[in-house]
Amino acid sequence: QLQLVESGGGLVQPGGSLTLSCAASEVLWDYYDIVWFRQAPGKEREGVSCLGRRADYESYPESVNGRFIVTRGNTKNTVTLQMNKLKSEDPAVYYCAATSKRMSLLKCRVTPTDLHYWGAGTLVTVFS
Repeated sequence: QLQLVESGGGLVQPGGSLTLSCAASEVLWDYYDIVWFRQAPGKEREGVSCLGRRADYESYPESVNGRFIVTRGNTKNTVTLQMNKLKSEDPAVYYCAATSKRMSLLKCRVTPTDLHYWGAGTLVTVFS
């Protein structure tokens, strides 16, 4: 079974940048669509970045569009999330999730239950 591990979370000031990484136990590229979710206390889990399995499609909700960039990592089992211009509303636990089944990634409006593999999450805190 696919296993995912996120890393790179931490503390950052407003306006700063942070890069998260998702490492898998097997090759991700060409086989899995990847979605980065986040969940803040008291809020629902939301998709913030989607990457198609061939890296030919990426999408973002309006809340992070233009600030977050999802890309393949340096190896075939990694994906990264570059987060720029972080705001006070961005703090959350960020999760990497994957699915091998075809799904719509339009505007990254995805349902968490459609993703079959999840990491444990990494905490991002924005402080001034």
